[in-house]
Amino acid sequence: MIRNITVIGAGTMGNGIAHTFAQHNFNVQLTDLSTEALEKAINKISGNLDRQIKKGSIDERIKTATLNNIKTGTDLAAAIAGADLVIEAATENPDIKLKLFKQLSSLCGDEVILATNTSSISITQIAAVTKNPGNVIGMHFMNPVPVMPLVEVIRGYATTDAVAAKVMNLSRQLNKVPVEVNDYPGFVANRILMPMINEAIYTLYEGVAGVEEIDTVMKLGMAHPMGPLQLADFIGLDVCVAILKVLHQGFGNAKYAPCPLLVNMVTAGHLGVKSGMGFYQYTTGSKDLVIAPKFARK
Repeated sequence: MIRNITVIGAGTMGNGIAHTFAQHNFNVQLTDLSTEALEKAINKISGNLDRQIKKGSIDERIKTATLNNIKTGTDLAAAIAGADLVIEAATENPDIKLKLFKQLSSLCGDEVILATNTSSISITQIAAVTKNPGNVIGMHFMNPVPVMPLVEVIRGYATTDAVAAKVMNLSRQLNKVPVEVNDYPGFVANRILMPMINEAIYTLYEGVAGVEEIDTVMKLGMAHPMGPLQLADFIGLDVCVAILKVLHQGFGNAKYAPCPLLVNMVTAGHLGVKSGMGFYQYTTGSKDLVIAPKFARK
């Protein structure tokens, strides 16, 4: 029975995953290299719980219990001691993930399930550096984790039926809808989503239409709740580039190569919501969108 969860990485996805498990009465160890990142994560989780209280979906008792279910620390070995499941939510970088999973494999017992929240990197490749590749699986949560119902459960080449079944069942315990997919570049979600976002950026790059126009067409014409350029900002433009590079390398098809405009924006540090500037400009504490000066109509 899975009760003790270790989440590695206290960023947007990591704190969301920790929040979700803790709110469903799992024991959570949230670990990161940075004490500051851990403090920010707990503050973020607390703020999100307050929003749930205002909406009437939870009360103060649940908030207190959720926060009490989370322990934090920077010592990886201490964080995974006693874990039934370790979920990695580190930077979307193959070298970082491979190094981390090799380390986890040496520290964890043979029965511990090792999951990655990767958006696109091969589960099979990650599993290959571990001593028990059958215990490695993908759990791709959607952002914001406490709200979005989908968990993309990705089976690597060696993932066992027993591990896949446990993770599918565990996802349901979180009131999520797990969908099992196989391990190919981008899996399902990003194999379909990222080329659409990239094409929207090309549409802007080639001067077909402006930011607002492109997003409006997709929202009103295709019933998308958020336009592709705003969604790219929300995901993080650096993450979009990383995923597109995985798709490009994996399939060897030029259609997956990131648009030059997207690459330039990331190089300039315009990463979307996280940096305050992307296709839109974001004000701290405000959800209002302002077309970034670079893309404003003249």
